[in-house]
Amino acid sequence: MRAATAVTAITILSSLPVAVHAQSKGIRLWNLTTATMTGFQLSPAGENKWGPNQTLNDKDKELDHDERLKLTGIEPGRYDAKVSYAGDRQCIVRGLDIKAEAVISVADKDLKECTK
Repeated sequence: MRAATAVTAITILSSLPVAVHAQSKGIRLWNLTTATMTGFQLSPAGENKWGPNQTLNDKDKELDHDERLKLTGIEPGRYDAKVSYAGDRQCIVRGLDIKAEAVISVADKDLKECTK
């Protein structure tokens, strides 16, 4: 009986890293601005090569104040972000340092080079 219990315990413990990895939350954006984001695009820092609009991954296609969103297709690194709002307002956030499994936040004080 002890051997069977030991084998079961080893099987369970050996599968834990896979289970923990499967529950990964990935890189997430936290909107701490005072407005709802209608667009969030990333570019490698200084390159102005904007990727897809990440807010389209949200169920309502926008990111409300204090809402979080999982970013897809993003590797850790240094990025600039283009943030869009209703009414064609756009702002840039320069030099975001994105780490694996991290939450990056954008607040009003981070917004630069705003239009409209």
